Amino acid sequence: MSRHNRKVAVIHDFLYCYAGAERVLEQILNVYPDADLFSLFDFLPADNRDFIRNKKVTASFIQRMPMAKRFHRAYLPLMPLAIEQLDLSGYDLVISSSYLAAKGVITRPDQLHVCYCHTPVRFAWDMQRQYLTQSGLMKGLKSFAAKVLLHYIRGWDVRSSNGVDVFMTNSRFVGRRIQKTYRRSSTPVYPPVDVDRFTPNQGKRSGFLTASRLVPYKRIDLIVDAFNRMPDKQLTVIGDGPHFKMLKAKAKPNVRMMGYQPFDVLCRQMQSAEAFVFAAEEDFGIVPVEAQACGTPVIAFARGGAAETIVEGQTGLFFREQTAASIIDAVREFDMMGEWDVSAIRRNAERFDAVRFREQFAGVVESEWIQFSAERNRGTAKLPMTEARSSRWGLGRIPVESDAPADIDAPVAAIK
Repeated sequence: MSRHNRKVAVIHDFLYCYAGAERVLEQILNVYPDADLFSLFDFLPADNRDFIRNKKVTASFIQRMPMAKRFHRAYLPLMPLAIEQLDLSGYDLVISSSYLAAKGVITRPDQLHVCYCHTPVRFAWDMQRQYLTQSGLMKGLKSFAAKVLLHYIRGWDVRSSNGVDVFMTNSRFVGRRIQKTYRRSSTPVYPPVDVDRFTPNQGKRSGFLTASRLVPYKRIDLIVDAFNRMPDKQLTVIGDGPHFKMLKAKAKPNVRMMGYQPFDVLCRQMQSAEAFVFAAEEDFGIVPVEAQACGTPVIAFARGGAAETIVEGQTGLFFREQTAASIIDAVREFDMMGEWDVSAIRRNAERFDAVRFREQFAGVVESEWIQFSAERNRGTAKLPMTEARSSRWGLGRIPVESDAPADIDAPVAAIK
């Protein structure tokens, strides 16, 4: 079957905002514009549907559940069942964009299922204790209920991974998580970053910047604590969220809390900052790449996706411990580094643009489709991607020892 004759389905976890995972979905639909789109639910407003090409979305039964638009997280226990009820039997190629449930869609042996896995379900696996602690769910009856729910989610998550033929990931870091969780190999294809929206500033720079949604795992508190102890350094914090009031109350005069700001303000702040400070352990981390697109070096925690997008000593510096003291040491080291090459920092960011994503994503999918079609035409069972086939694309396949702006707070709302 030729590429033009096959039927393609794309399935995404939820549709209610435009964040990091939705940027990936946007580019997948640019590669496969004729694909039909499925999701657990679709609550996108009419004026925010351009990124899905204004497609009609086939949603699960959760779309029709009471108060689903406002309290969709409460339906977490039903999401595995809901995703399995979506009928994709009429498609040849199924592409899932998954950080929770999308990869669990049921497919037949004569369908190719390619999953772009943003991460295995973080709150159910290696970050379970962190989320339970931050949500006050370590003790008591609600804690027991939350742990039972997460145990159920873990079991389903592993089972559903067996229905995926090909895994792609947004970083090597997530690839190692997939290997640990599912015992599956994967190919890293870094997500698209709209670097063209950001331009470098060759002028004088002053002060430090961080920008994020102000939630616990972003660890903006550590950055504020560090600069509270460096009164000679100026820090600007852009972003809003549950921790805004707490952070504003503890911030000293050298720390400016700006709250939410429109894009043009954020961009100007990035262009004029001496460095961007990033303390989270992210799966990829788009904002540090955007800062580099402005020619701004990044001081980042040396774990997660940032370790793959920053070239130490050339486009930024790392701190090895997620503590205020470690951030202070990194800032002091930064002060001794001298001038940074703005053009080199910008060039590094350009490695992550949308054109590159589309080319690599299509390359992996089409390579797999050719192999799968040949096997299907011979009547043989479909096989998972091999290292030899993936290496043609030079994407640095994650090996296996033998042979998943994301909705990560779902279990908390489901229990409370």
